[in-house]
Order: sequence, then structure tokens, then C-alpha cells
Amino acid sequence: MKKVTARAALTVVLMAGASAPALAQQAAQGQAAQGQAAQAAVVPEVVVVGNRMALPTIPGSATILGAEVLERSQVYSVNEALRKVPGVMPREEEGLGLRPNIGIRGLNPTRSSKTLLLEDGIPLTFAPYGDNASYYHPSLERFERIEVLKGSGQIAFGPHTVGGVVNYITPNPPKETSGAIGLRGGNRDYYEATANIGGTYGQTGLLLNALRKEADGARDNIHVGVTDVTGKLVQPLGRNQAVTLKLTRYEENSQITYSGLTLAEYSADPRQNPFRNDRFDSERWGASLTHRVDFTDTVALTTAVYGSTFDRYWWRQSSNSAQRPNDSSDPRCGGMANLDTTCGNEGRLREYVAFGVEPRLSASYRTGAFDGDFLAGVRAHYEDQDRLQVNGDTPTARSAGTTANGGVREDNERKVDAYSAFVQNRFDFGRFALTPGVRMEAIDFERTNRLTGQQGSTDLTEWVPGLGATVQATEEVTLFGGVHRGFSPPRVEDVVSNAGGTVDLEAERSWNWELGLRGAAVPGVEFELAWFRMDFDNQIVPASVAGGTGAALTSAGETLHQGMELGARLDSAAMFGTEGYSVYAAGAWTWLWDAEFKGRRFSSVSGFGTVSVTGNDLPYAPEHLLSLTLGYQRDAGPGLEVEAVYTGSMYTDDLNTVAVTADGQRGRMDAYWLFNVQANWTVPGTPVTLYATAKNLFDRTVVVDRSRGSIPNNPRLLQAGAKWTF
Repeated sequence: MKKVTARAALTVVLMAGASAPALAQQAAQGQAAQGQAAQAAVVPEVVVVGNRMALPTIPGSATILGAEVLERSQVYSVNEALRKVPGVMPREEEGLGLRPNIGIRGLNPTRSSKTLLLEDGIPLTFAPYGDNASYYHPSLERFERIEVLKGSGQIAFGPHTVGGVVNYITPNPPKETSGAIGLRGGNRDYYEATANIGGTYGQTGLLLNALRKEADGARDNIHVGVTDVTGKLVQPLGRNQAVTLKLTRYEENSQITYSGLTLAEYSADPRQNPFRNDRFDSERWGASLTHRVDFTDTVALTTAVYGSTFDRYWWRQSSNSAQRPNDSSDPRCGGMANLDTTCGNEGRLREYVAFGVEPRLSASYRTGAFDGDFLAGVRAHYEDQDRLQVNGDTPTARSAGTTANGGVREDNERKVDAYSAFVQNRFDFGRFALTPGVRMEAIDFERTNRLTGQQGSTDLTEWVPGLGATVQATEEVTLFGGVHRGFSPPRVEDVVSNAGGTVDLEAERSWNWELGLRGAAVPGVEFELAWFRMDFDNQIVPASVAGGTGAALTSAGETLHQGMELGARLDSAAMFGTEGYSVYAAGAWTWLWDAEFKGRRFSSVSGFGTVSVTGNDLPYAPEHLLSLTLGYQRDAGPGLEVEAVYTGSMYTDDLNTVAVTADGQRGRMDAYWLFNVQANWTVPGTPVTLYATAKNLFDRTVVVDRSRGSIPNNPRLLQAGAKWTF
């Protein structure tokens, strides 16, 4: 599909949405709607958790990273932020979090494919049904808070309900004209400039946010540049309605590689990168139109109409450390000596279009026996993938090429039509509440090979039930628990072959259990403790984690994940009433004592297909994860924060290989600690705040990924900056 067609499709979506009610809401927001009919409607906002006041009603584990936490920690990437959430393991790749690999409760983190990523409640990835991979991620500076929801509440969102939901919330326009300008720089050619301004004029709220960032990555010959712009308009429509329009544009132009290092290369220099000709260029346009109408003080209809286009052009000379370079069948390209020439480039050229509409109805009601909160919704979602692979002699043009494998190697169109519906109801009996629900997903997959004219299609329908409960043990402490069906649909390319045939690869299905306790035992001490168990009938894992065989998927069959999470925060201001300052501490601990292959299972590593791996650990599932933060902050003055992050050892293949293989793609990754320090100072009598940070304070070098060869973490990063608010 050409760009002009994609833009036209997006325009049609927005025009259709202008006359449709919009925006999705949690049941907790349905409660918040009471008493608002006589006032202006609330700003339309899609949330999965809400605010801290809503936490006692959530029948599952939930974490909110607010603006204060993100600001104090001066997080460098989304990976840094999500390490503060129990149960979440973000795996590094290029060093800046542009393509995060987010794993939840021991699920494989590759491309965040098992995690549902949302922005303001709307799907963030370019193809959440047909190719849920995070080759794009917006800058963290765009958001004011992050919500993470696990447990049975996931069924209200979908389609992926196996691990958890990460929802990024953008700020709303302020009441008065205000804004901020920030500048930050550091080593490894890092600089960042941010600006935002907004206000409410009459009844119209406007907000504009812009960012430009450049930096070197974790290795040599990597430099990225990102531009991210967001515009938001909020407009009341009478006394009981409001509409929000949001437009986003994201652009990345990077010199960045795909491949990791062999064992010999990593041993010689872990920061090296031979592939200096690799390029990654992408552009994303996104839009959403949301509308809420309060029919009464307890009944609201909300809908989201959304669309996006994403163009990704990645020219690379190697796809993994075992094939160097890509076009090794050509005698001229058969060795590393040719990497500095124009030999062996592959252009993985992708264009995606996605759009949809999702109305939801929320209602609160009372009966003689109980109170109730009802939430139901439907979604129609469409995706179109235009995928082209060109093997050429230059990394910047669609050249036919003169190498043995030159020319167009793939020309595919892949489509998904997805329709879903869900209903859930919270029955509140006072101290005890029960929330049953069910979700239905109906998905049609289609694939066309334009080179041969072959076409194939298939479909699946899945019912996803869930049941959650809360018990108010005291005014400050809540027990919660639940069980729900985990579901994650396959990609188009995994169920329809390039020849048009149907591939026997089932969707992922699991039964997920959870039991927990959260609250504030004493003022200033907040905690959440949760036990979880995920029993998979058929877990799908990337074959690359079992031997570097690329992006193909394989069935891991029955697997078991079981463990415990603990999140806690202490603040002296609330505990002891300290005035003008606070001493605070926070921690997130994950103990995954089971993450293993069950049933009858044999290795996916080439040459080991007859070796049983039953009982072995799942790849990239460390037993322990720990994040500890200690800080001091004056209301107007200096602040200091120290953070320690621990990542346990983990295997990278189903054989649980310990010694690192020659290609660097298999072998145990050792446990490690990293330390970060952040300082800030609000200049007295001015609206200026100064920052300084040291990430990886002791400059430790460790392996963080082996899926395509060994990849190191970021070296020590020293940064300083200033922020002026007005």
C-alpha cells in the first residue's frame, strides 16, 4: 500500500470518528461519573488503572508510575522506568529503549510481543493483531504517567491477555497557559531538547509537546536521532459531552545494526560493531478522536476512533552473528572483509496501516442487595502490512543489485480484520466485590505473495473468560485475586505461508491465576504483594532464543510460570509529617521460582531435535529481579536519588546451555548489579531546575541479549541539563 493511500485511509477514519461517540473507560471511571451530569463533562481519557483512589477496586495487581517518580529518577528510557514495576523485565537492545523488549512474569521479552502496549488506552504497536512487535516506541518524555495492569482485568482490553497491559498516559491541557523548555546533554554525543506549551482558551484546551533527541548507542557505529511531536485538543460539547483530538508524528533516522557479536568479537571488544553501513529510518503518523457523553450521572458512552501509519526501512548487512554478511552465497560477500564495502545489503522495507473504532458503555447502579458497575464494549480493527525485501548493493536505495541473491526477494501484503467484544460487571457487596467478565476475539488473516500471485487465508475465534474478586480487609488493606484465560493471537506470517497454505500453529492459550494483598499498613508506607501462576497449553517462543534461527516461531507446548512480586514505597513526609522535605525509598522484587517446559518437549536448537528439554528453564526468565531506590528531596531545593538494579542469571536457549557458543547466540547470561545516581536542584527564586545523572555509575559491561549474538549494556552515561517552566 502506498503512502498516499495510507494517509487517505487515516483521514477517512478521522472523518468517520467526528460523528461517533468515543473513548474507553474502566469501570472505576464509571463510578467517578456520578454527580457530573450537572457539570461540564470530564476530559475524555482512556485508562486501565486510573488513579491511586481506584486501586482498591482493581481485582488484580496494578502499578502507577506517576510524573513525580519519572521526574525524580530522570529516567533515560522506557526500560529504566519499567524496571521499577514488579514482575516486568525490559531487555536492552540498542541502548536507548527505541525498540524495547518487555517481558512480564517470565514471558519471553523479544519485541514485547507478549505484552499489550497502549497509549491513552489505544493500541500503540503498528499491528497488534497481525505482528505485535515493538519496532517503534514513542519517547518517554511524551507521557505524564505509566500504568501497568496484570491479572483478570486484562480481558477488558486485549487482544493479548497472557502477561499484562502497559498503558502510557499523555498529559491533558492545563487550565492556565503554561509550559516548559528542557535541554540536556552528555557523553556519547547525547543531546535532548524538549518543549511543551498549553492552556485553556474559553472552553478549548490545547497542548503541544515536541522533542528532539540524538545519541550514540551502546556500541560503536550506532547513532540515533528521534523527533517526536504531539498535539492535543480537548473541547467540551455542552454540559455533558466532551471530545479529544490527538495527533502525533514520530520520526527516527539512525545508523543502527540488527546483529550481535560472536564470542570472539565480544571477547576482543564488546563495544565494537562491524556493520557501519546499516541504516534504520522510520516515520509514524497517528491520530485519535475520542468523545464521551454522560446520558445520566451514572451512565456514559465512550468511544475511541484511531488510526496510524508506520513506515520502516531497515537496510542491514547481517541479520545475526551466524550469517556474516547476509549475502554470503556470493563469493564477493562471503566474509567479514567485505563489510566495509557495498556488498550484501538487505532492505527490509515495511509499511503498515492500522485503524479501528471502539465504543464502550459504562453504568453504575444500585439494588437492595449490592451495588454494581457495568462495562461493555466492542471493537472493529483493521491492519494492512506491505512488506518488501530488496537485496541490493547500496544501503540507501531500492537497487536491483548484482549479487547472487540480489533483487526483490519478498513482496507481501498481509491483512487482518479483527472484531472483539467484552462485558464485565463488578458486583459490590460492601467489603466484598466480585467481577466476572468475558471477551470474544474473532480474527481473519490474509496473505498475498505478489511475486507468485499465491494467496491464502484463515481465521480464529477465541473466548476469553475472567473472574476477579476483592475483599476490603481494613480501610487501608485490600485482598485481591482472580483467574482468567490468557490469549495471544499468532502473526499473519505464522499461520499463512508464503505459498498460501495454512500453517498449523495455534494461538497461545493459558490459565492465569493471581492472589495478592495491597494497601498502606501505616501512613506513608504503600505496598503490593502478589502470587501468580500461568499454566500454558501452548506457549509460542521465538526460535532465535533456541539457536539463532531468525524470527521464526515454534511451539513450546506446555509451560509453567509461577512466582511472587512485591512492590513497596515509603515516604517520610506522610510517615512523620516532615515539612519541606521527604526521605523516600521504593523497591520492586520479582521471584520467579518456576519458568519451565512441561509435558513432552524436545529442543528447537538445530541438531538437537531429539534431546528432551522437559523441566528445563524457559529462555530469558531470570529467577530474581530487584530494583531499589533511596532518595531525598526538598520542596524547593536540592534532591538526590540512588538506584540499584539487580538482574538474575538466565538461560538463552531451551537446552539451558551454560558455556557461550562461538556465534554468541547461546549460553547463560550471568547475574549483575547496576547503579544509577540522580541529582536535582531548583534554583531559589527562579522557575529553573538543574539536573545531573550518572547511569551505570561504575561502568560495568555485561551481556543483556544473545538472541542474534551477544549485545552489551550501555556504558557509563553522564548527563546534565536544565528545565525552565513558565
